[in-house]
Amino acid sequence: MLNIVISGAPGAGKGTQSKLIAQKYRLMHLSTGDILREEITKGTVVGKTADALISKGNLVPDDLIIDLLNQKFQEHKHFYKGFIFDGFPRTVVQAIALDELLINNGTKLSLMLDLRVEEKELIARLFKRGQTSGRNDDNLETIYKRLKIYHQVTEPIINFYKHTQRYNAISNTTSIETCFKQIEQIIDSIKPFDLCQNPTSLIM
Repeated sequence: MLNIVISGAPGAGKGTQSKLIAQKYRLMHLSTGDILREEITKGTVVGKTADALISKGNLVPDDLIIDLLNQKFQEHKHFYKGFIFDGFPRTVVQAIALDELLINNGTKLSLMLDLRVEEKELIARLFKRGQTSGRNDDNLETIYKRLKIYHQVTEPIINFYKHTQRYNAISNTTSIETCFKQIEQIIDSIKPFDLCQNPTSLIM
């Protein structure tokens, strides 16, 4: 299986690139943002909890996210050539949980893509998106809070993935097409052996 984590600050373009990757490589696109918004729309207990946190720019607790992702993984694992995890993991705890989930299902993480964008550009993108999307987490106050949390909580997973030699930094400051070409080169360079070897040595 081809399993990819796509990471980056809010507004870095994770959703856009994830959809392109999923389409070309026949992967299941698992977006934690989409999963949570679905729960919010349904009005579930999980959705109400998540909505209260997300609207203020806070992260949803690790255990809740991990449980939701595991459910989606089990639902779709037999129908795709792999997964692209968009917006997950956001903490080291989640990164370890993802490795364990994949290993327990006889596979492993192939690579991690980190989309890099300057903070001024991120703020401009998010503010513009908020004017058209109606998302209540794209107002200016919440944007600054989300970026602060990203730097404090999410950036440490970069060192986690560098340690396992699965980390790939990609500049996403040009066009969507240019960024995707960089991603294609990285994915296409993966040897078939790297996709099927026993992953147990990756347990940390």
